[in-house]
Amino acid sequence: MSKVEKPRLKPDSLALSLYGAAQAVALVLDGTALPPALARVAQALQLSDAARGAQQDIAYRSMRQWGRASALLAQLATRTPQVPLLSSLLGCSLALLCQDDDGARPYTDFTLVDQAVAAAAADPRIAHAKGMVNAILRRFLREREGLLAQVMREPVARWNYPAWWIERVQADYPDHWQAILAAGNVAPPLTLRVNRRKTTLAAYLQELAGQGIAARQIGMDAVRLAQPLPVHAIPGFDQGLVSVQDAGAQLAAPLLDAQDGMRVLDACAAPGGKTCHLLECADIDLLALDSDGERLQRIDQNLQRLQLSARLQQADASRVDWWDGQPFDRILADVPCTASGVVRRHPDIRWLRRPEDAARLATLSAQILDNLWQMVKPDGKLLLVTCSLWPEESARQAQAFASRNHAVPLAAPGQLLPGAEGDADHDGLFYALFQKPKN
Repeated sequence: MSKVEKPRLKPDSLALSLYGAAQAVALVLDGTALPPALARVAQALQLSDAARGAQQDIAYRSMRQWGRASALLAQLATRTPQVPLLSSLLGCSLALLCQDDDGARPYTDFTLVDQAVAAAAADPRIAHAKGMVNAILRRFLREREGLLAQVMREPVARWNYPAWWIERVQADYPDHWQAILAAGNVAPPLTLRVNRRKTTLAAYLQELAGQGIAARQIGMDAVRLAQPLPVHAIPGFDQGLVSVQDAGAQLAAPLLDAQDGMRVLDACAAPGGKTCHLLECADIDLLALDSDGERLQRIDQNLQRLQLSARLQQADASRVDWWDGQPFDRILADVPCTASGVVRRHPDIRWLRRPEDAARLATLSAQILDNLWQMVKPDGKLLLVTCSLWPEESARQAQAFASRNHAVPLAAPGQLLPGAEGDADHDGLFYALFQKPKN
């Protein structure tokens, strides 16, 4: 799917947002990550801020329910729709008509069916199928209980992950696999990192309370809002008092323990959350490295908002041609991985990844780690971070790295399983900390 059509639909209507979400989902199923797919569609459709927000909400809800929606469509359609947009429009509509894992449906049944039909009618490529859209969705409403009971017998429909993903989680985490899969289907909280250079956590919580915003502390610098807000509506965000960052990701800077005056490298640094946290914690000489120039710009924007300073360099962390030969006291290696631990935040990942990706990315990450190790000062430290659940990218990677390089393992959390309860409300990350021998 290459062209995004602009239909004649009312601005800010549910039909337009649903149509936009369906276009974005079709792009995901063709191999594009959801954030750039949404941005591309929103620009092509010239969506307002309100319509863009609704489009994003529908697309994310749909990706979290795509296994179930696809199974239902297979039951309801006499044959698979040949136009990808039609399949994705029906899939998004069925996902919204299903009850979410959190028990909420954002639209009434009647409104959703009516607007789905309007969305189909507005595109010449699928207008002929508006009657089919109406018939399929109304049949689902009539037979919802029975159809759901039927498809929920299948693991993909029940858990909303590809079969191989479910099997891998079961094999790697036999005691926790159900909780892990369930956590990935819950919308993530909005967690903030308080900038300790500008305020304190206690003072910021008091500021929120004064504005009637419910929140609580869930980490050293972490605050979770009871209800999400647009970033520019978050008190102090534009002034650099806080940043949005998962509570699990906020463990990196304290673990690395960078002290004033140290020379620090943040390899694979974009989008810069950990870079900025390191700078908030100590006065250091920090180099932020990333191979993607556009993503480096995001780091620069974050640094400017927080009034922090770092050197930025576009380079490949698996090479040495960028290095000036001066060793680092600390290196943060947030290496490439499948991102299997952050699917609640990025639900499209489960549908984009393939079983062989973990081994391929683990090989690349091993090359990066071995390359960076030569840049660590004697007695210095390297922190390995991944947002993966797969052991070949995390625990086994760490063990192999230590063995190859005679690195000394230090205390670190290891594998954090994704959770949505209490203080364990964080993504699934892995941490391993190593010290380089003095001789």
